[in-house]
Amino acid sequence: MGILGTIVVGLVVGALARWLMPGEQKMGWILTILLGIGGSLLAGFAGQAMGWYAPGQGAGWIASVVGAIVLLFVVQKLRAGK
Repeated sequence: MGILGTIVVGLVVGALARWLMPGEQKMGWILTILLGIGGSLLAGFAGQAMGWYAPGQGAGWIASVVGAIVLLFVVQKLRAGK
C-alpha cells in the first residue's frame, strides 16, 4: 500500500475512533494518525493470536477502529492517573 496509504488509513481509522469514543480527546493530526495505525496493528496482532487472520494479513476496517478505541481508552486512563 505504501507509506502514504498507511497515513491516510491511519487518519481515517483514528478519526473514526475519536468520533466514536465519548469525551474530548486532546490530540492533533499526527497523534490521530498514529492512533489509527496503532489500532490497526493491535487489531492485526490480536486477530492473528485468535486465529481470525492469517500471518501477514492485515486487519479489517472495523477491527482497526475497535483496536484504536481500545488504545484511546488506555491512553485516557493513563492520562487520568497523573
